[in-house]
Amino acid sequence: MEMDIPRIELAGIAPEIALTVAALVILVVHAVLGNRFSTWYLPYLATLGLVVAGALAVIVWDVNDLQLSGMIALDNFATFVKVSLAVFGLLTVWLGRDYLTRDRLEESEFYALVLFAVAGMMLMAAAADLIVMFLALETFSIALYVLVAFKRRSTEAQESAMKYFLLGAFSSAFFLFGIALAYGAVGTTNLYSTGPEADSLFRFASAGPSTDLDLLVLAMGLIIVGLGFKIAAVPFHAWTPDAYQGAPSPVTGFMAAGSKIAGFAALIRVLDAILFPLRWDWRPLVIGIAVLTMIVGSVLAVVQEDVKRMLAYSSIAHAGFVLVGVVAANDRGVSGSLFYLATYGLTVVGSFAVVSILAGPGEHRTRLTDYRGAFYQRPLLAGALTLFLLALAGVPVTSGFVAKLVVFGAAIESGYWWLVVIGVLASAIAAFFYLRVLVVMYMQEPIEGVEPAPSGGWLANGVVAITAATTIVFGLAWGPLIDAAEHARFFVAGG
Repeated sequence: MEMDIPRIELAGIAPEIALTVAALVILVVHAVLGNRFSTWYLPYLATLGLVVAGALAVIVWDVNDLQLSGMIALDNFATFVKVSLAVFGLLTVWLGRDYLTRDRLEESEFYALVLFAVAGMMLMAAAADLIVMFLALETFSIALYVLVAFKRRSTEAQESAMKYFLLGAFSSAFFLFGIALAYGAVGTTNLYSTGPEADSLFRFASAGPSTDLDLLVLAMGLIIVGLGFKIAAVPFHAWTPDAYQGAPSPVTGFMAAGSKIAGFAALIRVLDAILFPLRWDWRPLVIGIAVLTMIVGSVLAVVQEDVKRMLAYSSIAHAGFVLVGVVAANDRGVSGSLFYLATYGLTVVGSFAVVSILAGPGEHRTRLTDYRGAFYQRPLLAGALTLFLLALAGVPVTSGFVAKLVVFGAAIESGYWWLVVIGVLASAIAAFFYLRVLVVMYMQEPIEGVEPAPSGGWLANGVVAITAATTIVFGLAWGPLIDAAEHARFFVAGG
């Protein structure tokens, strides 16, 4: 009797498998060896896992397939996001090594949690089923909850983690309700059809008017709410300032870069690829969220006196700018959003790398007044922070300027020029609080009797140098990255 041997399909989740194996190896090796041989090998193992994961993601570039019963999309869109996440993870591991050594928090769990978080984010980018998307969301969310509270002796960190966890639970509930309603409307949670007679959200949305479309639109709204929490969009942003302020700076930078690109990857796949036929139903909601996010994030950042909270509200505003590309719902909007998320991630990781170094042991120096005269004490770090802030403000010759240009251009192409006007005004407001930091660093004298800011270790300084270089390179020669983003297409059935 012959038996059908199922085809093994693991290319779509090979990077996630590599990261999971690397994380488990780190935990087991450290449990066996302990601290008898120091912990120098931990970041190397984590680096190896991330490099392998990034390589496995690149290998399948230009592959167009569905795997694991249609639950995983193997396409260029997922590959672009996975490679970006591998880079963010690498920078976080290197920056975290210096931070943990300085604050005597060196633990294998940090590196394992970062790898688990990156694996969950990668899975979310490739999810072709709402259930898989939810599992991926919970995987990296739980890892981030623990990372935010990694400073166990800090009551501020514990409070931030608790707020993040509670609000995250509410967002997960909304997301689950959305999945339940989508299943009630369509009878499946698959985004794509896996056969000639298979149902999917895309086929249902493309079929035309139906009595169940109202139920699907309601489900879509709840899913947007759940993902809106992960991208820190208003009014789902309340966790962001506290979590960013209380978490270790390397973790904060990782959240701002990784969590945002993973959340947007899911949102873009669901809205711009699957529910594109229903764009006239979801666009008003997303436009309202985008306008609120840009304005609230920019205005509230102006009154912040803590640099980490200021960057938190800046992150909220940038989520609004990316939403402009989502609203455009065209190829240029998708590629522009990916370019924006990749370059913003590098810039914000670099920003928090500088904050981590200047904050010193225990991160007690994060208030704006602590940056007085920073240029005269640490000119290179002050110069790097200046570059990052100018990029976040969208000043020409930086990657931030090009990112805003492509996203706003996509919106104008779709006829939403008035949304671009709001975005430009919000950017002008945002420039004010970036300039506040520059004024303090360059035009005020250091406080007498206060020790100079630390200089940082070679790994942390290396992260600053790498991110500063990429901020300039992608501002002057953005062609290769924008070409990769333009080729980051969604899965297409039959080709």
